[in-house]
Amino acid sequence: MFARGHVFTQEVVLDVDQVSTDVVTDVSLRVRAGEVVALAGLVGAGRSELCRALAGDLPIRSGQVSVDGRPILLRRPSDAVRAGIAYAPEERKAQALLLRRSVRDNVTLAVLRRLSRLRFVRGSAERALAASYVHRLRVRTPSLEQEVGKLSGGNQQKVVLARWLARRPRVLLLDEPTRGVDVGAKAEIYRLIAELAENGMAVVVVSSELPEVLGLADRIVVLQRGRVTGELDRSDATEESILALAMTSEGVDA
Repeated sequence: MFARGHVFTQEVVLDVDQVSTDVVTDVSLRVRAGEVVALAGLVGAGRSELCRALAGDLPIRSGQVSVDGRPILLRRPSDAVRAGIAYAPEERKAQALLLRRSVRDNVTLAVLRRLSRLRFVRGSAERALAASYVHRLRVRTPSLEQEVGKLSGGNQQKVVLARWLARRPRVLLLDEPTRGVDVGAKAEIYRLIAELAENGMAVVVVSSELPEVLGLADRIVVLQRGRVTGELDRSDATEESILALAMTSEGVDA
């Protein structure tokens, strides 16, 4: 179900160099074009906090983040968006969706300026863009005007992804992308992640499901107490090796 046959390039898209926040310390990682990197670890390891920092949602105290070789200053989410970083948070209902607004509104929210002329949104362009992503991501909805809050969890997640894909990001950060979705929707999200990687996007996935991590990732970076304790290639990783790194900190086995 997770098989992916693409070969990623050596082009580094996301470069995180010794980044520290209030939660993570001296984290470094590189994600290449077409590569899927998973952040693994136990609850409280700092995986989600690292993603939030890269999305401009938590302050970075030290270190440097670069996209396509260009250093960026991340003080707020809009800085990340402008740099080509898209972020789908774990709590999609609370943090990513306007539940009482339509599918169309939610999909096009991040690109309204592009769809506007003389400060007025072109309705036909907005509908066409929303329809194209609903079709591409196989969002099951009666219409573009359906309230997002009435969709299933899997379809809500697809709407979140559609919104950010409409911005054509270089980096996609996914925090627990399949939590709370059914088996069928999971398979479709896996397919989409593989497709995005094959098209050259750099993808970072946080997942607490080890089979998902092993199936999706080209490389796995393991965190424990806010620090990187190891890195595993897809061919070498097992559930046991991930857990061993996740429960080891500063040379002390838990």
